[in-house]
Amino acid sequence: MRAVRFDSYGPVEVLKVVQVGTPTPRAGEVVVAVRAAGINPGEIGIREGRVHERWPATFPEGEGSDFAGVVDGVGVGVKAFAPGDEVVGFTNDRASHAEFVRVPVDQVVTKPAEVSWDAAGALFVAGTSAYALVETVGLGSGDVVVVSAAAGGVGSLAVQWARNTGATVIGLASPTHHDWLRAKDVIPIDYGGDDLADRVRAVAGPPTALLDAHGGGYVHLGLTLGIVPGRIATIADFSAGRHGARVVSHSIAATADVMAQLVDAIAAGRLEVPIAARFALDDVQDAYRMQASGHVHGKIVLVP
Repeated sequence: MRAVRFDSYGPVEVLKVVQVGTPTPRAGEVVVAVRAAGINPGEIGIREGRVHERWPATFPEGEGSDFAGVVDGVGVGVKAFAPGDEVVGFTNDRASHAEFVRVPVDQVVTKPAEVSWDAAGALFVAGTSAYALVETVGLGSGDVVVVSAAAGGVGSLAVQWARNTGATVIGLASPTHHDWLRAKDVIPIDYGGDDLADRVRAVAGPPTALLDAHGGGYVHLGLTLGIVPGRIATIADFSAGRHGARVVSHSIAATADVMAQLVDAIAAGRLEVPIAARFALDDVQDAYRMQASGHVHGKIVLVP
């Protein structure tokens, strides 16, 4: 099968699509023919070696956590799925940017017909990150929550998941994305300018929580707004704990149960996964160039 690999840390040009052995399922596993696989900003840091101490690569290294596809084979003991079933899933082995992926059976859930391949394939990291952010601060109908990078891969899902709790949601994003946010019943505010805190306070009263999907000072914004540190959650600012804010990993929500909740919300029309672009697997370098350019609305997917 064809799969993305890189043999050393470096720029996007180290990514290659190569021929490797097609996996076969072991006991308790399924092999899935991938129809769509999302890419994520964190994968850029891994490939460049910037997070080697936290997430080291083992060369030759693969890529990808998110995927959706069709079950191709099942291992001994697997009863919940059969070849031909359409599933949404995740791998912890950096292996979904490929034509086939092998995972434990408890890392896939059924894909409803109402959910597109692209949305399903791009769901795992962004969806569980958004879920973890919202659950960490315990949002409810009395809250006013600020979300940074509100039109990005994680932020676009976090604003919707937060709104589904009944909270009033303020989304920080460039004006290009304000119409989309309004359509999701989110109050949009341009993220730029020295008066950002004043503009946030002016639209819906004092905020009670902040979800940071970007890093780069938004935890400080939450403190400036007077938000209790324990109700500031970030997936991107790893130093935030020193201020009492909550540093959140999507891994705390990386379960089949959470994935099923997210998939069901998409099928019911309560969650949308915006798709910014689709790239063939052979164009993986171009996909990551687009991801690295910034201001991507939603998710980018690879299609083997």
